[in-house]
Amino acid sequence: MSIAPTTTTDESPDSPDSSKPSAPAKPSAAATLRPLVLRLHFYAGVLVAPFLLVAALTGCLYAASFQAEKVLYADEMTVSAGDTKLPISEQVAAARKAHPQGTVTAVRPSPEDDATTRVLLSGVPGVGDAHTLAVFVDPYTAKVEGALEQYGSTGALPLRTWISEFHRNLHLGDSGRLYSELAASWLWVIAGGGLVLWFARRRTQRRVRGTSGRRRTLGLHGTVGVWASAGFLFLSATGLTWSTYAGANIDVLRTSLGQSTPSVSVAGGGEHTGHDAAAGAGSTTEHGVGLDEVLATARAEGLGDPVEIVPPADESSAYVVKQIQRSWPTKQDAVAVDPSTGEVLDVLRFADYPVLAKLTRWGIDAHTGVLFGIVNQIALLALGLCLVLLILWGYRMWWLRGRASAFGRPIPRGAWQQVPPLLLVPLMACVAVVGYFVPLLGIPLAAFIAVDVILGEIDHRRGKRTYGERAGAK
Repeated sequence: MSIAPTTTTDESPDSPDSSKPSAPAKPSAAATLRPLVLRLHFYAGVLVAPFLLVAALTGCLYAASFQAEKVLYADEMTVSAGDTKLPISEQVAAARKAHPQGTVTAVRPSPEDDATTRVLLSGVPGVGDAHTLAVFVDPYTAKVEGALEQYGSTGALPLRTWISEFHRNLHLGDSGRLYSELAASWLWVIAGGGLVLWFARRRTQRRVRGTSGRRRTLGLHGTVGVWASAGFLFLSATGLTWSTYAGANIDVLRTSLGQSTPSVSVAGGGEHTGHDAAAGAGSTTEHGVGLDEVLATARAEGLGDPVEIVPPADESSAYVVKQIQRSWPTKQDAVAVDPSTGEVLDVLRFADYPVLAKLTRWGIDAHTGVLFGIVNQIALLALGLCLVLLILWGYRMWWLRGRASAFGRPIPRGAWQQVPPLLLVPLMACVAVVGYFVPLLGIPLAAFIAVDVILGEIDHRRGKRTYGERAGAK
């Protein structure tokens, strides 16, 4: 496929002066950018596609893990509904009797009639530092139904935890997170470039029906890509918000704008200072007034199920009761309760969150498939499958650019030379700024440009040498 911009003549062939050579019209800015976007889309797709393919496949598994978890762990998560639920303190005592090791870091009372209560223990031998042991208790009989390792604020159990970590870091620890951040950093670039190329094509060239070969593959690739592009842009943006490097820059930016996520104060004073009791808990569960009165106080403040009770981290801290519903409508209110008097020390409402904090919360929850429940998970599964198809079609188009015996010809270099300086300089400045804030976009792009320049110079010198040898032979 030619990447040269389309040119038009100033005069029609039927004009009296048509016999005179006419200078080609100056190409528009869009025409000069198209070869550059095409080259970027092509190479980004070829080089980053393997990372995106892994992210898409593991993302599909994660989207399906929510429903699989309900089936696999139904014995621990559900019970037969009874008449009256026992006090939380009795349920926790039963959990501690069955599992005396470790420290109670949180309690999640049964949120529904047929759901168990979860008592979360940290410091249990054999359980990872970032994980807790969830002890499942029948709220009607205080019978312990089982215990499973749990991770994260969404309460992921072993199956979903394993898939989540596979999607996030391939079970390679912090270094493995580079793969997912690289994929998120480039997904929006590839999707945006594809949109530009698709709408720059003539309408007749976008058709799929009646076509075959490479043109049909291109039509399928473009059509599916356009329909799924909004989802890809969303996944890329939300994925970057909690990535290692870009996520840290986003946090700094949000803090400088006063848009950080607040947390309820666990000390006196009633200010949202950010000292959240989730950081730790004391060696005992009952402090002062106890769990039952603390929960009753939170209910009086309007905190409905599901909630999590966090015991005081030390003698100078308070109980924290916070809503943990991430599905729509979001429930994230929190209160701090004085353990000695049972009085409310601080209240934090989700309605009072800064705008960017709310958007971040909703974005992450939609990305992880909890905001809209099963509909959200089906949408993520569909996006993942679309991305897999687009990658396969992309490699097929590359193959068909050749002669069906090897992968096809690359897009010629030098496209940037066609872009006017008045457009190229601001564009390069924007790319530099974005590359600084998104390092796994900026660093690979700079490396690609450096390698491309070196290879271009080598080809140029070889061409000169070959021409000189031919001239000497004559």
